[in-house]
Amino acid sequence: MIRPLLVSLATLACLAAPPRTLRVDYGHTGDAASERFGVDRVVLEPLPWPGDPAKAVDTSNLGKYCFEVADRATGKLLYSRGFASIYGEWETTDEAKALSRTFSESLRFPRPDLPVRIQVKKRDGGNAFKALWTFDLDPRDPLIEQAQPLETGGLIALQKSGDPSDKVDFLILGDGYMAAERGKFEAQARKVMELLFQQSPFKEHRKDFNVWALCPSSKESGISRPSTGVHRRTPLGTTYDAFGSERYVLTFDNRAFRDIAAQAPYEFVEILTNSETYGGGGIHNLYSTASAGNSTIGYLFVHEFGHHFAGLADEYYTSDVAVTNSPSRPEPWEPNATADPKNPKWKALLTPDVPLPTPWKKAEFEAHSHAYQKERRAIRAANKPESEMDALFAREKAYETRLLGTDAHSGQVGAFEGANYEARGYFRSQEDCLMFTRNDVGFCAACRAAIERVIRQYAK
Repeated sequence: MIRPLLVSLATLACLAAPPRTLRVDYGHTGDAASERFGVDRVVLEPLPWPGDPAKAVDTSNLGKYCFEVADRATGKLLYSRGFASIYGEWETTDEAKALSRTFSESLRFPRPDLPVRIQVKKRDGGNAFKALWTFDLDPRDPLIEQAQPLETGGLIALQKSGDPSDKVDFLILGDGYMAAERGKFEAQARKVMELLFQQSPFKEHRKDFNVWALCPSSKESGISRPSTGVHRRTPLGTTYDAFGSERYVLTFDNRAFRDIAAQAPYEFVEILTNSETYGGGGIHNLYSTASAGNSTIGYLFVHEFGHHFAGLADEYYTSDVAVTNSPSRPEPWEPNATADPKNPKWKALLTPDVPLPTPWKKAEFEAHSHAYQKERRAIRAANKPESEMDALFAREKAYETRLLGTDAHSGQVGAFEGANYEARGYFRSQEDCLMFTRNDVGFCAACRAAIERVIRQYAK
């Protein structure tokens, strides 16, 4: 009687095993007026799907785009996720008005048993998702790539809290680190992990996270910074000067990034670059980046992760940016910005009797900030040492902390005008926030609530 029971348990264990991860790499091509898609390759990744099968359908309503995977025969929805993309930002730049470009992107989901129909959707002017691209995929296609990826130096478990299906799986990747600098990367990765978990609400949910790290070896130390004539061919291809912004760090080599990341269980990724110059970036459900050697890494790493993890908008608006918003000021999908100050997304969090819109020392802030931005541009134009930029950051932080921390509605939740790169027409929930300044104030109420919702989407 024992042997049949053992066979039955083994069979059940096999049936209960999580599916492998399937990935569609595709090209996203277009300009400011139109866009189109085309499959590049389909890859069966080496590891099991890290997510909770009970939470396969996205309930966050985040992202400029989303994709859905449905059973082709029955139409049953099997998986969905919202996301943003490099293309989605680029199409709002001046360059997109003049030429067409292609960006590599990916869709990842649990490998289905039977053929599926996949749809990519995009928000319209009323924030409703509309289908842009539909294609069928048979997971049994023999042409699906299954080759083992190149060696990346081994997976580092920075924090193992439980089974990947029960936790948020966060991967820290290193780029621009030579083999001899692997120890440097690991020390920096551990440092930023601790910095992340010092911030609420990540601090309260630390046990809900697994944190992994990978650091493929680079032939040269550092990453590209084309505006200063520095070019590096690194494993992940990260570079400063994305979209012509000297501080914007991205990788456009999606294939390389995905093949390397596939060697770890992950849902979210931040790339640490082996560099000191201030720079980073973050795109929802794609990745975030941060220059590991910069003096502001405690702010920078967490700020950029906020973009990636919870789709948070930048709340600042006096810095130079390449992207543009519609002059009609439609309601943004991001959870921490609104065009409707009388009825903000975070109305359940409002301080009782707070005026809407909420007055603050806006004119004084803007006058000082514009002078600061002018000085910052001069430092970069002259390619002065990073220590001069660090000193400027420190002076600005001291001034803003005093100004924003002593106002009539400091610390209250309301609707403060100035957000989403715009001085007029968009509002944030509190006067100061980690998404607004580098001050030691943490996330605002709207940001904290959004982060909590995403954590609940992935962790049990």
